[in-house]
Amino acid sequence: MAENRASAGEEAYAEGVACWVEARLPDVEAGKRFYGELFGWTFEEAYGGSVWALRDKAPVAALAYKADGRMPTVWTVYFATPDAESLAVRVQMAGGQVVTAPLPVGDLGTAALVADPEGAVFGLWQAGDHQGFGRRHEPGTFIWTELYTRDTEGANNFYGGLFTDALFGPDAEPDFGRAPVSDVFPAEMPPHLLVHFGVDDCDAVLGTVQSLGGRVQAPPFDASYGRVAVVTDNQGASFALLQR
Repeated sequence: MAENRASAGEEAYAEGVACWVEARLPDVEAGKRFYGELFGWTFEEAYGGSVWALRDKAPVAALAYKADGRMPTVWTVYFATPDAESLAVRVQMAGGQVVTAPLPVGDLGTAALVADPEGAVFGLWQAGDHQGFGRRHEPGTFIWTELYTRDTEGANNFYGGLFTDALFGPDAEPDFGRAPVSDVFPAEMPPHLLVHFGVDDCDAVLGTVQSLGGRVQAPPFDASYGRVAVVTDNQGASFALLQR
């Protein structure tokens, strides 16, 4: 995740709220050049050789080195929890699986990777010194997660059972949606959670993505939550651009 320091703007996140995103990349320096140019991020050294991405000096994401070439190059979203061990057990009881058991990340907190019953991977974050995003829901920061699934009813039951208040409660965060894979991707695409970053003009930024070595997976389309394009960075990690 990141170095042992709390940042201005960080807030405590309720269980089930998306609180952090991290990209695992073969080349972190190349990632810094790509995302620094695309989103205006600056960077600082972080825990375990990773870097924190900053916007206006507040943490918005992490870029980490992918040591195992067999692992995918991906963006992962982490959901907040007060007890990662307990939530990992609940994930298993609901039909999911634990990919990486909860482990401490220095004094920052405890992280785990889990998968839903269809295999879509997401993270759990039990905060220590690091609560999560210092800025979000604005251009150049995390703004939405869309779960692309083959079973939207099953996904609602799984995630709703784990995160009832965060998804369906009176104070629910409006940044997590569910849709059939075939709405955007080929039917054979595995279920997955897609991280969205905010932009002022979804169509206009695609030229920058391509000039930096990225590519367009899905051209801009209108969704219920805004105008979206799906792209990959210059190392193959997929993410989406969202204009609200």
